[in-house]
Amino acid sequence: MKSMSPSNVTEPTVDALAVADSAKRHLMQPWDMVDQLGDEARPVLDRAEGVYLYDGEGNRLIDGPGGMWCVNVGYRRQEIADAISHQAMQLGYNSPWFSTSAPAAELAQRIAEKTPGDLNRIFFTTGGSTAVDTALRFVHFLNNLRGRPEKKMILSRGDAYHGSTYLSASCSGKMRDKDHLDTARELVIHLSSPNPYRRPEGMTEADFCDHLVDEMEAKIEEIGADKIACFIGEPILASGGVIIPPEGYHKRVEALCRKHDILMIADEVVTAFGRLGHWFASKEVFGVQPDLITFAKGVTSGYVPLGGVAISEKLFSEIERSEDGVMFANGYTYSGHPIACAAALANMDVIEREDLLAHVRDIEPYFLGRLKELEDLPLVGEVRGRGLMACVEAVASKTKRTPLALDKKVGERIDRHTEAMGLVVRPMYNMCVMSPPLVIERPQIDVMVEILREGVLRTQKDLEAEGVWSPADAAA
Repeated sequence: MKSMSPSNVTEPTVDALAVADSAKRHLMQPWDMVDQLGDEARPVLDRAEGVYLYDGEGNRLIDGPGGMWCVNVGYRRQEIADAISHQAMQLGYNSPWFSTSAPAAELAQRIAEKTPGDLNRIFFTTGGSTAVDTALRFVHFLNNLRGRPEKKMILSRGDAYHGSTYLSASCSGKMRDKDHLDTARELVIHLSSPNPYRRPEGMTEADFCDHLVDEMEAKIEEIGADKIACFIGEPILASGGVIIPPEGYHKRVEALCRKHDILMIADEVVTAFGRLGHWFASKEVFGVQPDLITFAKGVTSGYVPLGGVAISEKLFSEIERSEDGVMFANGYTYSGHPIACAAALANMDVIEREDLLAHVRDIEPYFLGRLKELEDLPLVGEVRGRGLMACVEAVASKTKRTPLALDKKVGERIDRHTEAMGLVVRPMYNMCVMSPPLVIERPQIDVMVEILREGVLRTQKDLEAEGVWSPADAAA
């Protein structure tokens, strides 16, 4: 496959070299290698439209990750820009400690109409990390009111990602993300990753599900249910590599939580607002009714930061019956920010008017089917996904499912090749993740898969030339 055609190149509106120079000298970005600060700048983006990004050199690229799992309705939506502008001129900010706004109240009601069951109380935050942090603090607050101050421990899982605040990061199970950082280890119990691809050799998926459930029950017995406050889990472990737990797992985890009086938090920061073809995935896709749901990302399609927690009426009623003067002393300067809420309302309008939830359900088999074709490549161990989120995992050996020795860099290598041809993927160690805008169409999926295939092929050639891998290894 050749490099990008001239028709996909436009005149940039920014001085990419100047932007890169300023970034290298002053900008510290998330997950930066601090010993390499200033050595290189990340690619400069100029503008975007639909499913496309345009970099500082004017090159057009398909946005495979959809920003960071978040640009659900696509870029350059006039109606969202208009809503942001109008609200900024109407009421640019209000203190949530002393007032509220029409957009916040309307959005809370509208989200409550979409949440499953009785999750009708909405607490707005600044993003996914603070949404998870708020949910966990609410659970601890509730148990204090219940007279159970010892019931505070949190069940989470390996390969989970729940955020970057101290408490939410403590729940995350991606070990490499914790290098040189402290966490609340005394509060969090990490169960095994529910990754079927990494299950023990010879174990069926059904047996693997039994194993996970047995492990969870044994851990509850060991710690004591009277010490465990909640279980938190993503319906699909997104940043862990789009890990879809085995069939029946979610319902059995819910049953264990109910049996042992453990609250269930569904972290839907990624899966809510259409990513799986529904407003929320817990009930509609996996058949479970959480006590709390966290959301962010797709609620505004990434146009402005916003997150939140949906809390059940049953839990909330306990607070209402509690003693006078009890305060949930948690909140943020930008909780329920009127501009963010106005953007979210406009975003929901787009999703409904264009029936994007049905579009995702309709295009899902094509999206996953085309990507699944990449499994014929020697370097690709598995392609997995649901809705419009998928992962391509590279391995040294297909039969042994062993990662490559340089697994931290393989995803980055593939991404460098695909970017040169017009596609951005999200590299994660030995994996490439895709979660494109929900408006993507079949021809764009075809281009995406064609470029990704060529990117993997070129990476295979690189690895062979360096003598670190060969096609023969794939069958070993």
